[in-house]
Amino acid sequence: MFSRSFRYIRSFIPAYGATKEEKHPIVTQEQIDYEMSEYDAEKDTCEPSENIIEKFEDESKRYKISEWQAGWNITNAIQGMFVVSFPYAVLQGGYWTLLAIIVVAYICCHTGKILVECLYEEDRYGQKIRVHCSYVDIANSVFGPRFGGRIVNVAQMIELLMTCILYILLCGDLILGCFRETGSPLDLSSWIMISAAFLLPCAFLQTLKSVSWFSFWCTVAHLVINAIILVYCFSRINDWKWSEVQVSINIWTFPISLGVVVFSYTSQIFVPTLEGNLIDRQKFNCMMHWTHFAAAVFKALFAYIGFLTFGNNTKEFITNNLPRIFRITVNLFFILKALLSYPLPYFASVELIAESFFKGRPKTLFPVCIDNEKSLKVWAVILRLLLVLSTMLMAIFIPHFSLLMGLIGSFTGTMLSLIWPCYFHLYLKGKTMSWYAKLFDVIIIILGLLCLGIGIYYSGSALIRSYSGLPPDPHTPRIPYHSG
Repeated sequence: MFSRSFRYIRSFIPAYGATKEEKHPIVTQEQIDYEMSEYDAEKDTCEPSENIIEKFEDESKRYKISEWQAGWNITNAIQGMFVVSFPYAVLQGGYWTLLAIIVVAYICCHTGKILVECLYEEDRYGQKIRVHCSYVDIANSVFGPRFGGRIVNVAQMIELLMTCILYILLCGDLILGCFRETGSPLDLSSWIMISAAFLLPCAFLQTLKSVSWFSFWCTVAHLVINAIILVYCFSRINDWKWSEVQVSINIWTFPISLGVVVFSYTSQIFVPTLEGNLIDRQKFNCMMHWTHFAAAVFKALFAYIGFLTFGNNTKEFITNNLPRIFRITVNLFFILKALLSYPLPYFASVELIAESFFKGRPKTLFPVCIDNEKSLKVWAVILRLLLVLSTMLMAIFIPHFSLLMGLIGSFTGTMLSLIWPCYFHLYLKGKTMSWYAKLFDVIIIILGLLCLGIGIYYSGSALIRSYSGLPPDPHTPRIPYHSG
């Protein structure tokens, strides 16, 4: 009886590496032999098979996360460091930026939910079964196994690694901002390298649960930062510049702002993994609703109040507009937040690389990164450290934060957050969808394509002009544009 119970247990506990989202403890032959020996030695006290099943279910839950932990990770992704550029985005797009912040939040919440719907199929009894484990698996079903996974993999890697690069770049820029009046003893590149040194331990991260704790403390730092900045802004409420908020659209600058907004809501890369690791997957939609609602309300208020305080003098990072004491305090918390934000996209990129290249022969060219004791192999740790150093080097050579963020958001962010989820949803669920649900997906795809084309053109033009020391708008006779 015990042997039959154990075989049943092994049937629903997948081996390590079977899927990225459903990692459960491995039931090894040694464990079976040990349990069998215990059974033979103490037959009279052997646990009932139901208790054994419960024991292994409890053990597997240690590797899963609650809806709150998933919410911290989503909040980390969509309430990230980019909020410091939102008042500057209002400078570029006026009230249309505020509208975009709210509309894009709703759309990205919708696309995140329908992407998860694509992971499931209904059996003949109407029960939902998870047939896909990742964004890449869905792409393989839609585009075919030859090109589908590769296309989405490339887009995800660009998005994740560029996010890591931007976090390191922001750390260096914020540290440099602390010495704006007195003069910094080191240049931007040196501060970027120092910041990257604190991120080297990320190479040892192995579970999403550990990353969730980083995201939690990142949210705490975020709340402290917001409180300090908003208190200062409200202290100058009598000087708010209501008339300087634009109503018309500047075609040269608004696409940049829109790209920044879209990029800031990109969490679809993490959604399949987070949903697959939830203890109670039925709470996923609720988690998506409150995280995106909170993000939309806060971002719109923060961007508007920040711009009203400084008006047309708003800088790319609003922290650089603050008085020296406030700026140094906020910058220190922002540096901490950037360091705590880095592990999530880094861990996701490492998992994606491992899934694509390090599953062992014959599935992939390279062997697995984990040994039999579930520890990282030495060469795997070295590769992870090199990945951190690679993002550091890219941060040194790409110094234009908002423009680069707008360009990335217009391309990979738009594809991953708007176009592909809706297209996949129509392809896989079109036969059972209502006409208005199909229409809504089509409208999002059209909007996504417009954002993609316009955003790439204008963000790319602005990035090229910035390398010549010129402002993004060629018709604005201003002082040469700079990145801080």
